[in-house]
Amino acid sequence: MKLYNTLTRQKEEFVPINKNEVKMYSCGPTVYDYFHIGNARPFIVFDTMRRYLEYCGYTVKFVQNFTDIDDKMIKRANEEGITVRELGERFMEEYFRDAGAIGVNRATIHPKATDNIDAIIDIIKKLENKGYAYSVDGDVYFSTKKFKEYGKLSKQPLEALEAGARIDINETKKDVMDFTLWKKQKEGEPAWESPWGMGRPGWHIECSAMVNKFLGETIDIHSGGQDLIFPHHENEVAQSECANGKPFANYWMHNGYININNQKMSKSLGNFFTVRDILKDYDGEVIRFFMLSAHYRNPINFADTLMEQAKSAVDRVYTCIDNLEFLSKGSVERDLTQKEKEYSIKIDKYKQKFIDSMDDDLNTADAIAAIFDIVYASNTELSSEGNNARQIIEKTLESIHELGGVLGLFQKSAEKHLDAEIEELIKRRNKARAEKDWAEADAIRDKLKKMNIVLKDTPMGVKWSYIEG
Repeated sequence: MKLYNTLTRQKEEFVPINKNEVKMYSCGPTVYDYFHIGNARPFIVFDTMRRYLEYCGYTVKFVQNFTDIDDKMIKRANEEGITVRELGERFMEEYFRDAGAIGVNRATIHPKATDNIDAIIDIIKKLENKGYAYSVDGDVYFSTKKFKEYGKLSKQPLEALEAGARIDINETKKDVMDFTLWKKQKEGEPAWESPWGMGRPGWHIECSAMVNKFLGETIDIHSGGQDLIFPHHENEVAQSECANGKPFANYWMHNGYININNQKMSKSLGNFFTVRDILKDYDGEVIRFFMLSAHYRNPINFADTLMEQAKSAVDRVYTCIDNLEFLSKGSVERDLTQKEKEYSIKIDKYKQKFIDSMDDDLNTADAIAAIFDIVYASNTELSSEGNNARQIIEKTLESIHELGGVLGLFQKSAEKHLDAEIEELIKRRNKARAEKDWAEADAIRDKLKKMNIVLKDTPMGVKWSYIEG
């Protein structure tokens, strides 16, 4: 497997620290609101990375944090008249609800910043003792110029970063590029005791402390959105490597941005959508398919037309699954014909294409194409007359489920994938036919046809299929 490493700006062979185990950390949400469609992309992409590593036989210890104390949370909690903890607990649950809807599995550990204050204080003290941090009236800062390699992740020299930096009028830090490790308590804010007085952690130090506590001083993979490369991940590298004297992460993975109808997502433009909003119109599996249909490092454009295409694509796979399940009912296990043997080899070739694609820097777009190769082969080469060998049908069906499972897709039965309304109409038509109410049965068939669902009555029962409008 080769991964594109942001640190080196090239693809590298993936070799974990421990032969059979992967230590992976991905930046999680700040829990002050529902997460938006831009947040959903890294959640889906790196959940897929974890799934593939497990498919390859690795044990993955995957940590994704919750930032549950910061300025936005304090502001929102004050506006609602509740505590920051109450706000955080609420939106952590909402995160799990929406993440689950788009097929994102829970991490091995979901640590919260506020549960790890001791670990945060310990790493700040270590930085202070080593001369990389200094305190000013209750605030503690990291001195970037003390770390000679600062800028190595973002590939920006310190001088260039300084030129683009802003400094507040009342800033107390010694240098414009120094960043906060510990914030002195302001009136009405939550705070914890520390060697520097009552206060709370800065954003960047949280992740370094939790990586160190739950995964160790050096990890295999650190991941997140492209927007986190600087300053968040750059600062994580600096403070972690200065504290421990070791490399922080061997591989850095970052996903590309999401645009909305070819524009940058922004509340001011009115094109800001939460996943909760989009789930009102599209199934979570469609959202996930859409996210994985492009290479994770490329920018992706979110638009209704593209979501409709994703929905049609997902429906095509489920139509194939339904066809296979239907054909299986009338099949028997027997010796394979030469044609079936050749078909079986073709399915193996497509499975290898899937693996080769995923091994090439998690190329989910080409991996999905390999699944559609299997779908096409099934649709064109398996007989609709029900005289296929059962082994062939089961191999095809199992291949779609197996490879789809790596991507977090195509795990539902075809019947469950149907919209509730369509499901009900099919049941009503079956009832009408049983009662010999042919007019009602035909009327329902016509209504389903307008919804792009076509029914076929066979000796083995009613067969439905989806057609594109």
